[in-house]
Amino acid sequence: MIINIPNRNINSNANVDDTNNIEINNVILDFNGTIAIDGKVIDGVIKQINTLSQTISFYVVTADTYGTVEKELHAAKCQVIKLGVNSEYQNKLDVLTHLGKKTTLCIGNGYNDREVLAQSILGIAVIQQEGAATATLLAADMVYSSILDALSCLSNPNKIIATLRG
Repeated sequence: MIINIPNRNINSNANVDDTNNIEINNVILDFNGTIAIDGKVIDGVIKQINTLSQTISFYVVTADTYGTVEKELHAAKCQVIKLGVNSEYQNKLDVLTHLGKKTTLCIGNGYNDREVLAQSILGIAVIQQEGAATATLLAADMVYSSILDALSCLSNPNKIIATLRG
């Protein structure tokens, strides 16, 4: 997906050419607090991921606090990456670096999401029932009050353009 954001260089890591185009090939999603509350996926999230996965690759990166991620996402067209023991990745930034900072959008809410939101091509913070860390909000390019609204900007890029244009 290529999005043209007029008169705006959204961050220093952005893969923005002279026409202000950014390319999004991957999306990293946090699990708890972002696409799930108390270990349960928010209604409608899997449907949106499955629809959008036709053009974008999705990765859910989590420490899986509740131990439910694989069960909850069994029907989702995404790769689940569990951080911690026996993982090739130690943190979310490792995953972002592997996928490519210049073509990966990240969505999260927790303090441990702040670095990936700041270093990805586009960082989106969400504030839902779990809340959000202030540092994460400040690291984000955009903030939404629901994950469904955040994901909808990928099917309607004009929402990104309207929010970020210079």
